[in-house]
Amino acid sequence: MFASGEPVAIDKLADVLEIDKATAIKLADNLMERLDQEERGVCILKLEDKYQMCSKPQYGEPIRKMMDIRRNVPLSPASMEVLAIVAYNQPVTKSFVEQIRGVDCSGVLSSLVTKGLLEEKGRLELPGRPLLYGTTANFLRCFGISSLDDLPPLPEKESMDAKKEEAPPSIEEIS
Repeated sequence: MFASGEPVAIDKLADVLEIDKATAIKLADNLMERLDQEERGVCILKLEDKYQMCSKPQYGEPIRKMMDIRRNVPLSPASMEVLAIVAYNQPVTKSFVEQIRGVDCSGVLSSLVTKGLLEEKGRLELPGRPLLYGTTANFLRCFGISSLDDLPPLPEKESMDAKKEEAPPSIEEIS
């Protein structure tokens, strides 16, 4: 895992170690716990069915300084909105995202793909064959989650309906 630099699928680890998948998962999870308990400078992240060894987040700044890595600019609110739409609805087309946001998202999508947070997941079988976008393992790593199942739940429809009821009546409703 250390030499890879990228997340390694548990199937690949099991094949290389010549063990079954369940044993490979158990070994990877045990190593993950041991590294956390011993307060080492490295940790293992579980990203869906893949594992990656990396530096612990609290050592990020000294490592950046040592390697002279420029700190990334925080994501804009527009980028966060697009990421949320894609993460909760993937795979999605650009037009789906634009329909929800109400503005052009070409630049934001392109930027998120360049940063490795989104990737093209194929094409929709419709005229024009629009691209489908989804999140990446890098997205999971950056947001500190193991899978999309770890995303916080969306507000329930009932609470959204209650908010609508609290809103003042529209002109059409008064007429």
